[in-house]
Amino acid sequence: MASVLGYWKLDKSDDKWDEYMKAVGVNFVLRKVGNSLTVYEEIKQDGDNWELHLLSTFKNIHLKFKLGEEFDETTGDGRQCRSTFEVEDGDLVHYQRATKENEADSKVTRRRVDDDTMTVVSICYN
Repeated sequence: MASVLGYWKLDKSDDKWDEYMKAVGVNFVLRKVGNSLTVYEEIKQDGDNWELHLLSTFKNIHLKFKLGEEFDETTGDGRQCRSTFEVEDGDLVHYQRATKENEADSKVTRRRVDDDTMTVVSICYN
């Protein structure tokens, strides 16, 4: 089981967040919005069923999934992808495979650091 279950509030983002959004094709205006948001995440598990709620003043996203099962996802910035979640070494790893040829794939890793802190690392690759 992933150790990231619970309710989390975004405390801060670094410069790499903007670089990531640019690399996956997020336009300038949406990147400015994305850099200024306060985001809350809630991660739940009920048996094999998982839920990820991303809540912000811009857009709310609700994903229901089972580990290892691919599903269609529309990201907060409107990209279409095929997504899969896995638990790897206690981390919840979210793979996003772009459905358009000119867009990058992503890997988002959620890792609990301590009782009060979770880090989210997003990378893109082709």
